[in-house]
Amino acid sequence: MPSVEVRGNSIRVKWWGGEYHLDADGNPTKKKRYESASGPEPGVPFKDEDEAYAYGLDRESDVRNNRHRPRTSSRMEMAEYCDIWFEGIDLRVRSNRTYKSRLNAVIKPYWRTWTVDQITPLDYAAFEKYVTGRYSANYTKAVLTVFRMMMDDAVVKYRLRVETPIVEQRRRGRYQKKQVRRVKRELPIRAIHQLAVNAHTLWGYPGWSYIWTVVFTGMRPPGETCGLQRGFCSPYWPEAEPDREVRQEALQRYQKMPALRVQYQTYSADGASVLAAPKYDSWRTIVIPPFLHQMHQALLSSHDKPWLFLSMTGRPLWAANFKPYYWYPIRDGAPERKPRPRYGRWVRPAIPKVEEMAGEDLYRLRHWHKAKLDEAGDIPRVAIEGRMGHELPGVEGVYSEVTVAMEERIVEYLQGVWEKEVVGAGLWVAPFPTSLPDDLLSEAPPLFSGLPVLEYE
Repeated sequence: MPSVEVRGNSIRVKWWGGEYHLDADGNPTKKKRYESASGPEPGVPFKDEDEAYAYGLDRESDVRNNRHRPRTSSRMEMAEYCDIWFEGIDLRVRSNRTYKSRLNAVIKPYWRTWTVDQITPLDYAAFEKYVTGRYSANYTKAVLTVFRMMMDDAVVKYRLRVETPIVEQRRRGRYQKKQVRRVKRELPIRAIHQLAVNAHTLWGYPGWSYIWTVVFTGMRPPGETCGLQRGFCSPYWPEAEPDREVRQEALQRYQKMPALRVQYQTYSADGASVLAAPKYDSWRTIVIPPFLHQMHQALLSSHDKPWLFLSMTGRPLWAANFKPYYWYPIRDGAPERKPRPRYGRWVRPAIPKVEEMAGEDLYRLRHWHKAKLDEAGDIPRVAIEGRMGHELPGVEGVYSEVTVAMEERIVEYLQGVWEKEVVGAGLWVAPFPTSLPDDLLSEAPPLFSGLPVLEYE
């Protein structure tokens, strides 16, 4: 029960805050730690002893119902809390880097003079208005999401607040049209072919096969494509598969269909490239049409490196600055390069701009792949989504499975698209850099070489 003390003209109430004093080793003792107050708010005294006693009862009720936050904790500064919160979250390396960037760039600078318990709904509304007016819609949403998670953890996990300052309510005030997804322009096969031709002009046969690989596999570029190793490509896989169970099952299933394995992606972490599991741990096998299998055969036989795609200098593609030096010239075009021995630059003709892809990301080709499979009309959704690295929700996802017949249909359909819309339309096809070998699999290639492996079990 709370105790009330009258000291001259002031009234003070004292109650147990639910904590115990600590010994020299930091272990709790049996001595209780009490808290006290001289008024319901700072600078406002209690009117009488009854009000003080009722205030103490309310605080003890908070302790019993896990609503209490110790006063020592409530003084934690936001900058310190940002660091503590970040250390306590369990995310992938890439997400850790993204969250840390949002904290250091926006949240910590804005709230640097505040303590965790000081932030009110009005303060949050001002912060939301500040971020919205300063940054793009997507970045604003990302920053506010991180801040919301921090405030929820401050209440539930760390008990630094009684409630979150983020108040949800129905929309009021000026109407703002709901943001809609960007309208996708029609992307004909001729535009994709021009991208492939541009890539060949810029990069040679690796560029030609790279564009068609993204288009006809739907792999996530550039991470999954840059992380595609020789041993997981169709000329070697599944014989080179290191997992015995996966290898035995795949040898039976893919006797008549070429297939590659999406096992890794690459990205930059703290300035260094690493191998990691695909997004959402979407390890998967992708059957590919024969023409793409032949492209990979020719490309692999032209070099002895452990990666399928190499850069213009013959290094692994993950080591290149892909967007400015590869994707932008392929998409937006580039002027002719004439001989300039002093600068040691490659000579190449002018690269035309692909109007249909203006401003688009390379990911647009993955979307095209999904739409093309939907266009067939007779390929089950489970086979398409599994190929894209997605899981079907609900009962449909539990009961559905991808059969061999579904994958055979995908191979047949994609080969038909190539033969009809590219070869049959008379579009130029890049010649193989070398003759196709009769038996490329003379020796199982080494795997997992060249990069540290993260987040993979």
